Amino acid sequence: MKHIAYLLLFALGLTLPAAAQAVSDAAPLPTAGHSDTLRLRNGLSAQAALPTAKTQKQRFLPTRRRIDREINKLKFAYKGEVIMGLTASYGTLSSDDTDVLLILDNVNAEGAMASVKPFIGYFYRDNRCLGARFGYNHMSGTLDKGAVFDLGESNDVSLNIPYLDFTSNNYAFGIFHRSYAGLDPKGRFGLFAEIELSVATGTSCFSYESEGRIKHTYSDNTQLKLAFNPGAAVYIFPNVCATLSFGLGGIQYTSVTQKDELGNRIGSREASKMKFKLNILAINIGMTIHMWDKKKQ
Repeated sequence: MKHIAYLLLFALGLTLPAAAQAVSDAAPLPTAGHSDTLRLRNGLSAQAALPTAKTQKQRFLPTRRRIDREINKLKFAYKGEVIMGLTASYGTLSSDDTDVLLILDNVNAEGAMASVKPFIGYFYRDNRCLGARFGYNHMSGTLDKGAVFDLGESNDVSLNIPYLDFTSNNYAFGIFHRSYAGLDPKGRFGLFAEIELSVATGTSCFSYESEGRIKHTYSDNTQLKLAFNPGAAVYIFPNVCATLSFGLGGIQYTSVTQKDELGNRIGSREASKMKFKLNILAINIGMTIHMWDKKKQ
């Protein structure tokens, strides 16, 4: 029995130092009043093993530096400027100027389109302008009596076209936003992109020959348009700028109400479309006066 007791005491003496060493290697548990972290056996903390928030933020550039293309580095117009200007366009079409209508004989057709658009704007920041525009548009076209439609002897198809005439007058009001980009350090040349929201209203008259007399049909037109009009600008004097812009289309809604000669409503129609293409009839030449209360820096 004594030998057995000695063996138990000897085994107990060997296990106590090992248990004490294991306890000393373990990290203390965190308490409510401390922010200690668990320690690993290799001496590194769990917090050090994970990437810090500061390291993660430095992996990418700030948003401002990533999207800034320095387009506004060259200034064409300055904050606080007020601009007043006018754009105009005029075009004509005549049957004598084209060889497309070869299948029509004795054609005497002509048409014209004109527009005048004064506007005013304010630069709320460099190269950024917000303004209002007024407009007047006139369109007319006439096809005299006597035109003959002939597809040739082999087709045996011919048709006499009667007298036709169309006249339209519209008045418009719109707001626009224009963004400029300078092309030279002195700010003489620049490009701009313009977005315009406008509403136009007016009347039109369509005249035609029927049963030996001229009849008329009148229309009341309303149009809502969101258009994109880019262009170029150049200073020809210190505060006078010449512009050239053209329409690239947009989104358009049109409502038309037709009336007879006595003013009675005889029909109506609505149409909407989205079209983006160069419109040669929407090329505008303009002049803009820049006014400011401080000298440009």
